[in-house]
Amino acid sequence: MKFSILLPTRNRLDLLKFAVQSVLDQDYQDWEIVVSDNASEDDVAGYARSLADERVKYLRSDALLPVTENWNRALEASTGRYFIMLGDDDCLLGGCLSIVVGLLREYDNPDLIYTEAIQYAYPNVIPGNADGFTQFGYCEFLNGEREPFYLSKAATRSAVRNAMRFRIAYSYNMQHSVVSREIVGRLNDKGPFFQSPYPDYYATNALLLVASRVLVCPWPLVGIGISPKSFGFYYFNKRENEGVEFLQNIADPDILDRVKDKVLPGSNMNTSWLLAMESLKKNFSDEIPIDVAYGRYRFMQFRQLLCGPGSRLAILHELEKSGSIGEQLFWHLIVALDRIGSALLPKAFWSRYLQGLLGLLHASYPRFDARKRTVAYRNLLELSRAENSIRIIPASWRERLRLKDQS
Repeated sequence: MKFSILLPTRNRLDLLKFAVQSVLDQDYQDWEIVVSDNASEDDVAGYARSLADERVKYLRSDALLPVTENWNRALEASTGRYFIMLGDDDCLLGGCLSIVVGLLREYDNPDLIYTEAIQYAYPNVIPGNADGFTQFGYCEFLNGEREPFYLSKAATRSAVRNAMRFRIAYSYNMQHSVVSREIVGRLNDKGPFFQSPYPDYYATNALLLVASRVLVCPWPLVGIGISPKSFGFYYFNKRENEGVEFLQNIADPDILDRVKDKVLPGSNMNTSWLLAMESLKKNFSDEIPIDVAYGRYRFMQFRQLLCGPGSRLAILHELEKSGSIGEQLFWHLIVALDRIGSALLPKAFWSRYLQGLLGLLHASYPRFDARKRTVAYRNLLELSRAENSIRIIPASWRERLRLKDQS
């Protein structure tokens, strides 16, 4: 059983080395790494040659490509029966591939394995966190589960519909997915596997729509990095425009045209989410009853405008341009309330109160226990080696999956 580990990269050779080493460290060895170098200024080619391993494929684009195009390029160059997409600041945890092989054998080669992952934030990346820390993401269907299980079709459709309604019910990061080559073929008539400015938002939901058998693994098998050179760093530090420049992504003109009357200024992240969901609607709505909740997207953007420079004026300007009657009534009321509250109460207190009130009406991210803990790891490779997946799964499952005990 051959695996393809896709590793798109740009100007992060120091981090890429950790990701590659986490694959080299695996005790299962039938794999290939596809390093897709997006016009890096670092000597990624020299590093790839220095490994002297024919399983490491190196591709380079001399012209800067949008992230989505570079991801598709990596996938097209791969040959494994299953693939895992890693960012160059991510890693496989120790024992990952051996466990995946055991699960594929035990569950008769499902279309898709969706696995738990450990998020690792480097020190000083998230404001207020001088130390590095790990945490888990939010996933409704993983909550409380201890053993692998097949996800029902009703649960997969519910997860996608929540995404279309701009509510996070599970993480869309591609690192969570072990994807079969066969299901990639089933999506060929929909265009490229990765689409939209947020290719993982599109692809992970597309996979849930078409997969016949989705196996969920509650044990973390991968590490997802939030590094000083990641989009997450820019986003959490309120430097979203720099993050957009970092991604260098371009929206499909046809998709942009489809939503031109819906798009509002505010958070680029919300608009990229919208474009990913519109791509799903375009490709699948004739077969599956799904639709985009444009009103919820616009609510998120108006709420974002309320926090930004010239907040009230920005909202009123956008309402004048394209607001529906319902939006105009609601947001004129909110703007009036904001004026009164700001005049009567301390600004910081009022702002938190108003945002909390709006959050009750629509919260994209639910409250949950992220199991956050401070760690001494200096990088993802240290995480990969310390958080060995085989050691943390029950002994009965190690025997069942024929895994070598690494405790």
